[in-house]
Amino acid sequence: MISNKELQVNEEIRDEEIRVIDEEGTQLGFMSSREALDIAVSKNLDLVKIAPKAKPPVCRIMNYGKYKFEQAKRDKEARKNQKTMEVKEVRLSLNIDVHDFNTKLKNAIKFLKSGNKVKVSVRFRGREMAHTGLGGELLEKFQNGCSEYGSADKPGKLEGRSMIMIMSPKSAVKSTKKAQK
Repeated sequence: MISNKELQVNEEIRDEEIRVIDEEGTQLGFMSSREALDIAVSKNLDLVKIAPKAKPPVCRIMNYGKYKFEQAKRDKEARKNQKTMEVKEVRLSLNIDVHDFNTKLKNAIKFLKSGNKVKVSVRFRGREMAHTGLGGELLEKFQNGCSEYGSADKPGKLEGRSMIMIMSPKSAVKSTKKAQK
């Protein structure tokens, strides 16, 4: 309805002629800002400029304090309902045991179910750098284990001494693909 955060109210409105809308939304027509302010004061309300760029500017008679309060309440509610997505990290090593791998996989699935992204990294130490292909296979195996709950945003990529893959939960992946279309 009203987009601008800093609205002109009552005496701040200095335009010669304005279009006036009353509190029920009916148009009162064109008049001077002085006349409109007198009408607002007689109704014990405020005159607020809601469309300053219009020719002539549009002003509305309303309870400005109540409007600001309701706007703050809506903003607070919107912030409360906003879900922040965290990035959880799961670190693997090249010679990880089956049981340890399954434990890390269960943790990643738990993170994906709760709506978080998961960063899976395989660290290479010493001579393991010569076998980065094995790290890629390990990440592929990990991705297949989590495929029901999430999918890889980025495939395994070597960055320094570690190979990194980012996974997103299934619901987040669907919404990002819709946004890209």
